Amino acid sequence: MATATLRLRVFDGSRQPFSDNVKMRFMVTDGTQKLRVDEITTANEKLYDNLPFYDSYGDNYTVLITAPGYKQSGYHPVKLSDSFTQTVDVMMVSNDPGFNFAGARWPSAKKTYPFLAADVDDATGKARYGDLVEAELPLACLLNIAEASSDVALAQGMPLDYIKEVRWDGDYAPKQDRFFCWCDAQLINQIKIGESAGQFMKVPVLLHPGATSSWKEVQFTQADLQFTFHENDTKTIGSTNCVMLELDIDYYSDPIAHIFVEVTVNGLAHTLTNPVEVYILRWMAGRMANKFEFAPLYTLTD
Repeated sequence: MATATLRLRVFDGSRQPFSDNVKMRFMVTDGTQKLRVDEITTANEKLYDNLPFYDSYGDNYTVLITAPGYKQSGYHPVKLSDSFTQTVDVMMVSNDPGFNFAGARWPSAKKTYPFLAADVDDATGKARYGDLVEAELPLACLLNIAEASSDVALAQGMPLDYIKEVRWDGDYAPKQDRFFCWCDAQLINQIKIGESAGQFMKVPVLLHPGATSSWKEVQFTQADLQFTFHENDTKTIGSTNCVMLELDIDYYSDPIAHIFVEVTVNGLAHTLTNPVEVYILRWMAGRMANKFEFAPLYTLTD
């Protein structure tokens, strides 16, 4: 029988190689649900060869890693081949991680994302941003979405080029699972062009009150961006006609899984999508696809 090789590497919340003094359990299951690897190790990198290659659905492996005091992590599907070594990078963070916003201080943040204070003077913008730093989760969410948006290439520019102002008022203020902003209405056409090229898929707006249209990235199987437009909410900024845009990242890209797993579970537990989980999932998805390094202006600490 032909065989496949898997290289498994583990990283921490700072996107650096994981500590080599923590005992972890590595489990690798093939597509037929047979456990092929079950090992206790302190190594942050392992090579597993002689794994069965089926040339079928059996090659859709699942990687799972556990460690005391850390969130369970892993990836699926991991498509193995008999012609090359597949590398999987997994991120492990503590059960109660902290945030390091040293790289997201106001001077860096406003330079990278001018729309953060486009509507106010610098002092007001800095104070308002300071409140986000104190709150932590809404800032982590905003930075996740902004970084992910910078990796989306449109026919003309990128989504960040079309964002003019963040909404900070009332129920529209940044939250731990989304933020609202005013964007150039031309962004809608850019998303439609992307849809025609297979870059986005149109999704229902039923979970977004007041929305008129919504699209989701189709780059990955997890942690894809969603662009939801509220075209009845308009504003003119300078000479630009703007509409309200709601940006979020869901754990699952599949609409059915999103509704019946993520939304239902969050609703029963009265919780919102956690930016820590989004950070982990988006980073791993980018590494798996070999497309880009997801590197928001913050990191996670143990």
